[in-house]
Amino acid sequence: MASQWDAQMEAFGAFIRSQRKLANLTLRELAELASLSNPYLSELERGMHQPTVRVLKQLSDALNVSAEMLLSQAGLLDREESARTEPGRTAADSVERAIRTDAQLDESQKAALLAVYQSMTRPQPPQS
Repeated sequence: MASQWDAQMEAFGAFIRSQRKLANLTLRELAELASLSNPYLSELERGMHQPTVRVLKQLSDALNVSAEMLLSQAGLLDREESARTEPGRTAADSVERAIRTDAQLDESQKAALLAVYQSMTRPQPPQS
């Protein structure tokens, strides 16, 4: 069980790293945006810590990704359960599930595809 959780934290760290790189942020810049220390963020990216909900929220805001996505990536939220409670999300969830389970993609490729897909399907505020 511990090794499964370790693997989940390593995958979460890889996801945070890929999101940071997609945002063209250095570790120091993201740490500053999220009000975290550089060493702590580095350790998160290497899967050495389990982030608190507060830290996930700070990273969510800094990376401009949903808190739900980070909770899911951290293994703290079951995406299928949340899809059943949110009408209209099943198509998006099936696309995301297909990306996450594609054996031909590594973790950084999965994170990049998910980020692109979600940026294109996220409701946009009206432009003035």
